[in-house]
Amino acid sequence: MLFEVWAPRAGQVVLQWAGDRAGEPPVAMERDGDRAGWWHAEAPARDGDRYAFRLDGGPPRPDPRAARLPDGPGGPGAVVEHDRFGWRHPWSGRPLPGAVLYELHVGTYTPEGTFDAAAARLRHLADLGISHVSLMPVCPFPGTHGWGYDGVAPWAVHEPYGGPDGFKRFVDAAHGLGLGVVLDVVHNHLGPSGNHLPEFGPYFTETHHTPWGAAVNLDAPGSDEVRGYLIGSALSWLRDYRLDGLRLDAVHALHDDRTPHFLAKLSAAVDGLAGRLGRPLFLVAESDLNDPHTTAPRERGGQGLHAQWNDDFHHALHTALTGESQGYYADFARAPLTALAKALTGGFFHDGTYSSFRGRVHGAPLDLHRTPAYRLLAYAQTHDQVGNRALGDRLAAGVPPGLLACAAALVLCSPFTPMLFMGEEWGATTPWQYFTDHTDPELAEAVRAGRRREFAAHEWAGDSGDWPDPQDPATRDRCVLDWSEPTRAPHARLLAWHRTLLTLRHELPALTDPDPRHTDVRFDEDARWLLLRRGPLRVAVNLGRDTTAEIPVAEGDTGLQALAGWPAARLPDPDGVLRLPPESVVVLSP
Repeated sequence: MLFEVWAPRAGQVVLQWAGDRAGEPPVAMERDGDRAGWWHAEAPARDGDRYAFRLDGGPPRPDPRAARLPDGPGGPGAVVEHDRFGWRHPWSGRPLPGAVLYELHVGTYTPEGTFDAAAARLRHLADLGISHVSLMPVCPFPGTHGWGYDGVAPWAVHEPYGGPDGFKRFVDAAHGLGLGVVLDVVHNHLGPSGNHLPEFGPYFTETHHTPWGAAVNLDAPGSDEVRGYLIGSALSWLRDYRLDGLRLDAVHALHDDRTPHFLAKLSAAVDGLAGRLGRPLFLVAESDLNDPHTTAPRERGGQGLHAQWNDDFHHALHTALTGESQGYYADFARAPLTALAKALTGGFFHDGTYSSFRGRVHGAPLDLHRTPAYRLLAYAQTHDQVGNRALGDRLAAGVPPGLLACAAALVLCSPFTPMLFMGEEWGATTPWQYFTDHTDPELAEAVRAGRRREFAAHEWAGDSGDWPDPQDPATRDRCVLDWSEPTRAPHARLLAWHRTLLTLRHELPALTDPDPRHTDVRFDEDARWLLLRRGPLRVAVNLGRDTTAEIPVAEGDTGLQALAGWPAARLPDPDGVLRLPPESVVVLSP
């Protein structure tokens, strides 16, 4: 078997066995004459054999490209022969257009917190009408439980979840139910605990700085190999684990002054792999930039990503539902329905407008003639927007079921690609709080202090003494979904409502029309009603809590039918006005 490693600064590299082979003599590696900085060695090995590299006589370090770290970050790697896995279900892929995503955290989706336990709950999502499961990161991180954004090995799978084979079993089970799988990957930083990459080469650079320290090296000397390292990891997930797409965490923190940009190189590589595999693959960016170039085709000077999260839609909807105005909600809270209408029809609210939160102009307008609406993701809740609140409280903690039903209708009937956060479909009451399992006491304390500073800066209400300790195991336990809730009121009714809306989305072409110009919104800021029109369909919501709304919906049309409604379907009066009670929604069609 061929072992390779990029270590341009080393004068000597040795392959050292570990585990059951720890007593065997090490293998001296040779410089690769064709690739500067690379070392290689041929040695007999099989699936599961453990090994590490020693640089210039130093301590053993894990292979940066190890697909498995049985002992966690910093421990030796283990050989993974991907071809040994017996896939049960053939899969031709599922594209992004028409998709409905469901964000899921393996460690809290079930009490067991494993791939196998999560796979046993996938039938729920297939029956709901979800098309793709979007997993939060699964790369190795310290301890057992965590969000996963402090991973250190972007080619490996967290062992407590089930390791590489457990991940493949999950993907295979999902595909067997017709569900695609998307994985959240983190290229903008790596966690500090167990991170030995700087010993191997210039994986980081002081040229740029990020909230996590030195930036990943995408444009300084040695960046060709670092780019290749990250792109190779992305392709491995899509190829070796049969994933359908990747969600790219915080691409605005990828500092790259080179041309072409790293993201353009990545999207070109993924498109090339899709062609070779003969199935659709896609990349979804989390971006704070409101930049149309993120999803614009590469041939038009864009980065060629296939979609991006749209926080503007979330912020506008959140302020309309809750009235909150602290932190980044301030820009949207002044006139939330105006902001929501602009996001629904234009994509971005901040499209070159002044942002008081940032103290500057932000964003640029989308070209609605050339940008399909599915390139933006719409959501009422995400792991970030819930988990970065001081108490991790979901919408259901302060918003009544009727307004949750309105939110679901605006998300699932929007022109964008909808996404739900796990448990949202039944109005889960379990919080989603930030939790970690750092074994380094200094790092654990630094995380505690950092979260408290963030909460204070965003002016979250409540006594800081009540804010959860990320390191307390009880914090994670509180976040585990309660699977008895969907069978009880009011959760069962909300779940049925989501199923109804998803059925409509899959059956009615107007709801997946990719042309954003076919969406129209009318509203009354003071009366708190909004009418969303998708072609011939109308979605009327009354977000008021105590006043019946009078919404002109017919406009001369006759024969309207009510396709769905909360708390009940209703029709407009003969004058064409829909008189909608507080906290209610109706979907109408000619």
